[in-house]
Order: sequence, then structure tokens, then C-alpha cells
Amino acid sequence: MTARSVVHASFTITRRWKHSPARVFDAFAKEEAKRKWFAPGIEVLEKSFDFREGGRESLSGRHPNGMVTAFNCVYHDIVAPGAAEAGRIVYSYVLHIEDKKVSVSQAAIEFHPEPGGTKLVLTEYGDYLDGYDDAGKREHGTNWLMDLLEKSLTD
Repeated sequence: MTARSVVHASFTITRRWKHSPARVFDAFAKEEAKRKWFAPGIEVLEKSFDFREGGRESLSGRHPNGMVTAFNCVYHDIVAPGAAEAGRIVYSYVLHIEDKKVSVSQAAIEFHPEPGGTKLVLTEYGDYLDGYDDAGKREHGTNWLMDLLEKSLTD
């Protein structure tokens, strides 16, 4: 019998970019824009994209090393940023590696207008399940995705 456990962790990432809040928000909200930076190099096995409150997004794929992961997300709150008002996306997601559920997380992404651009603040709370040792990999991977997002904004 597998010992049941939950390890809790959180992190916050702050980035400043010389792009409008609307442009940064669209990188999450528009499927074609998100495809440019989210989960590169993965052979897509299944995907869906329904960006709206109550909508769901999923992506199942095979990594170059053969590992299969599945990301299943529900959007709970979406507020597009205005010219002088912050926006946000709040969602929760479950991550499977192979057929094992390894984590359940909630994340909030804030889009703050600043002179000449946007301050993005991403905060994630994760529950890591049944011995899955994240050891900071989620924060590292999310920083890597934010690097890819930034590059996609300048392409």
C-alpha cells in the first residue's frame, strides 16, 4: 500500500516587460499566441482550449524523453486589463505524470500597467501528492515558461 501524503509549497514570480498589459494578457488568452510559448517540444497527444470563466484547458503530451504528462486546468476568474487597471487570471490545475496524479495547484496571474509596459505577478500554491518530490522544479519550470513567453512577445 502506498503511503498517502501532501506537501504544500508556493512561489511568486514577478516580471516586467516593455509590452502593454493587453498584449501580455493575450499571450495567455489567445490559443495561437499561447501555442508559441507553452509546452514547446512536446508531442501533443490531446488538447483543448476554452479560455473563459468556467472554461477548461487541457494538454497531454509526450516529452522528448518519452514521459507523458497531462495538464488539466479550470479558469475561475478572468479580468482583462484596462489602460490603467490591472487584470488577472485565476485558475486551478491538476498535473499527471504518466497515469499518476502528482499535484493539484491554484495560480493567479496579475497584469499591472506600468509606465512603458507591464508588471506580471504570478503566484502559485501547490499540493504535491503521495511522495512526489517537486524540489522547486515547478518554480524553475514556470520561470522557464515566462522566459519563453517574453521571447514570444518580441517575435
